[in-house]
Amino acid sequence: MPRWLHDMGLDAYEYSLTKGVRLKEGTAREIGEQAAKWGITMSVHAPYYINLASKEEEGRRKSIQYIYSTMEAAEWFGANRVIFHPGSAGTDREAAMETAKITLSQALEKCSSFIAKGIHLCPETMGKQSQLGSLKEVLELCKLDSALMPTIDFGHLHALNQGNIQSCQDYADILDTIENALGKERGRHFHVHFSRIEYTKAGEKKHHTYSETEYGPDFDPLALLLAERELDIIIICESSGMMAEDAAELKRIYQEKLHLFN
Repeated sequence: MPRWLHDMGLDAYEYSLTKGVRLKEGTAREIGEQAAKWGITMSVHAPYYINLASKEEEGRRKSIQYIYSTMEAAEWFGANRVIFHPGSAGTDREAAMETAKITLSQALEKCSSFIAKGIHLCPETMGKQSQLGSLKEVLELCKLDSALMPTIDFGHLHALNQGNIQSCQDYADILDTIENALGKERGRHFHVHFSRIEYTKAGEKKHHTYSETEYGPDFDPLALLLAERELDIIIICESSGMMAEDAAELKRIYQEKLHLFN
C-alpha cells in the first residue's frame, strides 16, 4: 500500500480501525516501516463505537479503552494522529458536551505515555445534527489540552450547516475561528478530511466523488487559502469509492495554487 500511494503521487494515509483494533503489532510495524520508506505520513482513525458522552459508565469506559488501543496502534505504525468521533448529542446537547469533556480528560490521562511521544488525539467535526461535533464543539474539546488537535471535515461542516461553504470567505471564517480558539500553532497544524457530501435537513447523507460537482463543497477556494496562508496540514480525501484518485486531484489543485505564491 505505501509504495502504491507513493506511485500515485500521494504522501499521506489514514489507516482505518473504525470497526475495532484487531491488527497485530507486527503487521502495524511492517506497514509503518514501509510508509516511512516511501515518504507516507500516517494517521489512524479510531473505532466508530466511541461515545464520550455515553450515559452509561461502561460505555464511557469502553470509549476510553478504544482510544487507548488506537493510540497504541498509532505508536506501532509510527503515526502521530488518532482521529475519533466525539459521540452522540443525545437529548441534552450541553449536558452531553460536559460529559464528553470529562471522559476525554480521563482518556488523555490514560494515554499520557503516548502523548509524551508526540501522538495527538484529533476529535472530528461531524455532519449530522444528532452527533457532537460542530466546529464550536470540537474546538471546545480541543481547549482541554494542547495534545488535542482538531480534525476539520469540511464536507461534514458543509452538510451540517446545510451547504454553507460556498466561497473563499466561508473557508477563511472557519480557518480564522480555529486560530482564534486554539492559537497560531494549532491554527496552522491540524488534520483535514475532505469530500463532496450530499445532505438532508438532518445533515450528512452520502459521500460523493470530487467529479460530482452538483454536491459541495468545492476544494479550489480552500486550496487557495492553504497556499496563501502557508498552512501545514494533512488532508485525507474521503470521496466515495475513489479516495486515492480524488486525493491526487486535490493535491494537483493545491500545487497549482502554490505556484501562484512562488
